[in-house]
Amino acid sequence: METDWRNYIVSTPDVLRGKPRIKGTRIPVSLILGYLAAGSTVEEIIKEFPDITREQIAACLNYA
Repeated sequence: METDWRNYIVSTPDVLRGKPRIKGTRIPVSLILGYLAAGSTVEEIIKEFPDITREQIAACLNYA
């Protein structure tokens, strides 16, 4: 089942100047996409950012 990014991605002007980010964090979607583009696995990203989940990473991809 595809993850609905709207449940995980937010953009508010007062946090990160409105850049899309993972809800409840200050981690921008672009950062996660950059890790994926560089060849990082989901497991490696979660190890680097233990507060995010597989669903949130999937939401970043669906957002893009």
